[in-house]
Amino acid sequence: MALAFEKPIEDLQVKVEEMRAYGAEQSVDLAEEVALLEARLERLKRDTFANLTRWQRVQVARAPGRPTALDHVAGIVEGFVELHGDRTLGDDPALVGGLATLDGTGVVVLAQQKGRDTKENIHRNFGMPHPSGYRKAMRLMELADKFRLPVLALIDTPGAYPGIAAEEQGQAWVIAESIRRMSRLRVPAVAVVVGEGGSGGALAVGVANRVLILEHAVYSVISPESCAAIRWRDAAEAPKAAEALRLTAPDLLEQGVVDEIVAEPLGGAHQDPAATVAATASAVRAAFASLRGRTPAELVAQRRERFRHMGRMLEATA
Repeated sequence: MALAFEKPIEDLQVKVEEMRAYGAEQSVDLAEEVALLEARLERLKRDTFANLTRWQRVQVARAPGRPTALDHVAGIVEGFVELHGDRTLGDDPALVGGLATLDGTGVVVLAQQKGRDTKENIHRNFGMPHPSGYRKAMRLMELADKFRLPVLALIDTPGAYPGIAAEEQGQAWVIAESIRRMSRLRVPAVAVVVGEGGSGGALAVGVANRVLILEHAVYSVISPESCAAIRWRDAAEAPKAAEALRLTAPDLLEQGVVDEIVAEPLGGAHQDPAATVAATASAVRAAFASLRGRTPAELVAQRRERFRHMGRMLEATA
């Protein structure tokens, strides 16, 4: 299903297919006409995606068919073995964790997983972890430190689950603990925002030495809809909120929130999931390579310095 702003692209794509079909059916050589339309289609795609608004980028980050965190896991690491449970309450399907190998080296994987369809979305709670999910993540961080295994975190969540049960189980406290625990990891940590990075729910597993983001992913302190509901008392003002939040990959790179943007195929990750996952895998390998040889103390210090220097403040002059 095309996004609203993709409708002209979809209409032109249909014309290209119709002309091809007509040429084949009537045994008419329309190769030149098809080539012209294809060139026009390519220009339209490039022009459209080169000038997306921030709200449109949010829509691309949420697009159906976009590769999920587990799709990336399957394409980046080998031999993934999922580990279940937080040793306190239960197992949270919205935050998947386990052990795998990356180019022959053991690695701990943390992945915030949305569903690929309605049924799986319900099972995964639409990628919104409960406190048990973050306790599971911390358990795996302890495992990573104990066995000196690098940590790979794949971020894709609208935010931590805000329900009453989650609050009763200490959601805010657990997120704060996860942030603190990850900041103290004595092994290399790489995080990749592959879709949505929403609020503390994303940051809880995003305190890494290197933070990457896909070209059309977003990362923000709050969703545009929630921001609009608070600021303008109207969630319909989400496009205005998205502009104010500066939550896109280029914005975040400029602000120093992320270290690198991973290019997506023209039209977004949902147009070519396999190519997107391959690009992510290459960027992840390069990120881990850049951290190779650092001592545990250096990794902790680099991570803390990275986050302490984030953001800029300007003083008003008289």
